[in-house]
Amino acid sequence: MSATGSSNTVRRPSRSGLAVLFGALVSLLATLLLGAPGASARTEPTASGAATRTAAPGEVPTAGPAAAAPTASLTEVTDFGANPSNLQMYLYVPDSVTANPAIVVAVHYCTGSGPAMYSGTEYASLADRYGFIVVYPSVTRASKCFDVSSPQALRRGGGSDPVGIKSMVDWVTRTYSADTGRIFATGISSGAMMTNVLLGDYPDVFAAGAAFSGVPFGCFATTDGSEWNSACSGGTVIHTPQEWGNLVRAAYPGYTGPRPRMQVWHGTEDDVLRYPNFGEEIKQWTNVLGVSQTPAATDSPQSGWTRTRYGSTGDRAPVEAISLQGVGHNLYAYGMASRVLTFFGLDSSGPGPQPQPGACKVTVTTSAWSTGLTGSVTITNTGTARIEGWKLAFTLPSGQTITNGWGATYAPASGTVTATNATYNGTIAPNASVGIGYQANHGGNSSAPTAFTLNGTACSVS
Repeated sequence: MSATGSSNTVRRPSRSGLAVLFGALVSLLATLLLGAPGASARTEPTASGAATRTAAPGEVPTAGPAAAAPTASLTEVTDFGANPSNLQMYLYVPDSVTANPAIVVAVHYCTGSGPAMYSGTEYASLADRYGFIVVYPSVTRASKCFDVSSPQALRRGGGSDPVGIKSMVDWVTRTYSADTGRIFATGISSGAMMTNVLLGDYPDVFAAGAAFSGVPFGCFATTDGSEWNSACSGGTVIHTPQEWGNLVRAAYPGYTGPRPRMQVWHGTEDDVLRYPNFGEEIKQWTNVLGVSQTPAATDSPQSGWTRTRYGSTGDRAPVEAISLQGVGHNLYAYGMASRVLTFFGLDSSGPGPQPQPGACKVTVTTSAWSTGLTGSVTITNTGTARIEGWKLAFTLPSGQTITNGWGATYAPASGTVTATNATYNGTIAPNASVGIGYQANHGGNSSAPTAFTLNGTACSVS
């Protein structure tokens, strides 16, 4: 799944590995297209007067650049921005598009395409109902698999597929004044792997993701140009939560802002991307979001399904995981997209809520002397859900080093610090507060810390 910096140079996949995935996904393609609505092909004028041709599933249209797309039809947009791996961009804008709409990026599986994803999922019809815009990236390399393997793909701005998809999002944001706080990604198989990659590379862009039959960020990494990683697909790449989290954090070094929430789906009998990958994804994203690996809630929304939620119990928990007993790789079915929208917070007309809006407030004071200081921090849960287990991240000013603390454990001692709850104060009810503090040395700068996030959500500071 790797491309060089030239959009015309493509590395071919490892045939032995991709043959397995191809065989498994042929049936997925047939299943998704069965009874699905087709995309009519026609040419309509855009706002700029240029012609943009809509595409039928599987068709490779010829289209000029567009200032805006026709509504209620699948349209290819060209010249949308930086696109180092020569992806195609397909777009669905409903007639009922809202002001400052949300964006859902729907990423196809190996052997698939943007038009096939359009025809085989309900996101377009749901966009008609709720007014958001859908972007369907489409691979042009021979394998029709997204690059989730190369070093370029696994870092922000690295020069592969994620860069092109980010350009598509930027184009929609500019053209439709989209809500930058409500940009989401979802995908199936290779698209699920890309969903993990997008959330790792661009945590400041995506609010949440939903991955169907995927693997953790970085699991498929290769350095020899191969698109296939047999150890990962076989479920034998096992890491600690911290190690998995570090892979995500390394994609955007120095980033300390909020992290996107993640929903993962997997079948217990997946013989293409084996079921252990499901548990590894949970380990990774609970660590990234700073929440406990112990579920805050467990239920069975449908026969054979086990749903676990981490960090909170509601529909928009930081991490939600759905395991399907006895189901193989091709688990996506109609009705699941509605559950994705519930997790995203888009299943209501008009602008939906952002992830955990206003979930925390921090009050911080420092009291300094010649070479030391004491910091006092009060954390208030301003959300509506009880917090079960918390991690407060913040950035100390240069030259400050924590020497001891109370109410939490602190690591590392300088720079970007994470304070993890003690055994007695891990629960914070709505509108309740917890106080913690620390002592630190300083080299002349005794200012208070900044950039507070609670379980990955940015806090207001007073």
